[in-house]
Amino acid sequence: MDDIQDKLKALGRKKAYKKAEFLFHARDEARGFYRVQSGEVRVFKMDEEGREVEIVRLKPGDFFGEAIVFAGQKFPAYAQAVKDTDVLFFEKDAVFSGIKKNPSTASLFLELLAGKCLILNARLEALGLKTVRQRLAQYLLSRCSGTNACKVELTIKKTDLARQLATVPETLSRNLKAMQTDGLIEIRGRILFIKDCLRLKRDLSC
Repeated sequence: MDDIQDKLKALGRKKAYKKAEFLFHARDEARGFYRVQSGEVRVFKMDEEGREVEIVRLKPGDFFGEAIVFAGQKFPAYAQAVKDTDVLFFEKDAVFSGIKKNPSTASLFLELLAGKCLILNARLEALGLKTVRQRLAQYLLSRCSGTNACKVELTIKKTDLARQLATVPETLSRNLKAMQTDGLIEIRGRILFIKDCLRLKRDLSC
């Protein structure tokens, strides 16, 4: 598999994006897909009134856009650099040519697409079936050590966190305050102390 990944990387072309620069806009033609090398990329949708719902944040090693490219469609969302970001850009024609020369490369794409389907299903379930409080609890627990009174540092703005949780900053703030009032967390600036992980897990399953 390492050999296949090396062959795949050889098909990519390096690109650099500054903070807040768009990699692509919704309805742009999908001419290729990307792999984050350094930095961070957020993918989001926006309605006609400018309200955003963040779909995913991508870190180094993550691929994105590949499913749309193989389907021969236009990008359904926006992709924007959260910070200065380097990517590998895989032009569609170059990838198809590479697969013809080395059919084993196709197996890596099958793994990528299968993994993306699982992630998307989990994301849709979280957005559609869980409350904002449950999504917030899930976010905090995913960054917790699993012991009581563990510490979670908010490394992003509350506005960005609200987008990740598919809500608005005001609703996020109300849920944080309610969790603190209920004795689940303690807020000290950008640091959140989870006072009882077991109770928070129960809160998630309610």
